[in-house]
Amino acid sequence: MPDATVQALGIAADRRPSEAMIRRLLQALDPDLLTMVIGAWLADRTLADVPAGRRAIAVDGKTLRGSRTADTAADHVMAACDQAAGVVLASTDVDGKTNEITRFVPLLDQISDLRNTVITADAMHCQRDHVTYLAERGAHWILTVKGNQPHLHKQLTRLPWKAVPDAARDDDRGHGRREIRTLKILTVSTGIDFPHAAQALQIRRRRRRLDEPKRFTTETVYAITDLHVHQAKPAQLAAWIRGHWSIENKIHWVRDVTYDEDRSQIRTGTGQQVMAALRNAAIGALRAAGITNIAAANRHHARDSTRPLALLGIT
Repeated sequence: MPDATVQALGIAADRRPSEAMIRRLLQALDPDLLTMVIGAWLADRTLADVPAGRRAIAVDGKTLRGSRTADTAADHVMAACDQAAGVVLASTDVDGKTNEITRFVPLLDQISDLRNTVITADAMHCQRDHVTYLAERGAHWILTVKGNQPHLHKQLTRLPWKAVPDAARDDDRGHGRREIRTLKILTVSTGIDFPHAAQALQIRRRRRRLDEPKRFTTETVYAITDLHVHQAKPAQLAAWIRGHWSIENKIHWVRDVTYDEDRSQIRTGTGQQVMAALRNAAIGALRAAGITNIAAANRHHARDSTRPLALLGIT
């Protein structure tokens, strides 16, 4: 490492840390505290770039497959991601003694201000306690409903969807396939047994490979939201729902492919969770700088040690 870089980092020139020392330090860090500090830093960098309207945050989990051993299951982490920026704002470990449901509140507690934010989450988080918490924080929500809420799911499927016109429609082609997405919306002031629910949503996705024009697969998903008609247009609701699904590509895919996370063999102490937090920090810093090709950006910054410092504002 060049002397100028060492000096910029505040390291004594004659006492440079060894690889073993850095490894022991990372394995001893508190991953929750680290992710809270990183998330706050990234939130400050991305908040100014939020477009007019509400910020949308997707809550989603990921298994760190490389942490699995012969005697222990793989570690699992849950993250809160800014949909528009593709930046992880908060993250928490989900150990084997609990599940994602119990970590929902501790995760979002890391974000200081949720007022007027829209939280999107999958069916596991369609919980009454969760929406009560979000209401207390001044946040709105869009939650998928599946079989884990059988009574609510049955109520949604029995609504008169056939009589409801499409409120939004998208037709995308890419990666050798075509996907048609439609969204129907019903106001549900009464008849839905879930607190604060204002609208029911039906999302239908029809997909086909471009080389098989007559073979469509259809998936129908239901969701509910506390947002009223005057608070969000159909196109915006559709964008937030699509944005939640896109986190898989913006965050998880980058960590798996660009950073090869699933093959990481770090298992000592909190090393696996800390490295996951640092990968999120790297992705977030690059995206906050307007960079979309993370792999190319990694190569660019690796060629000159002053470039990462400039990216982080260290001079």
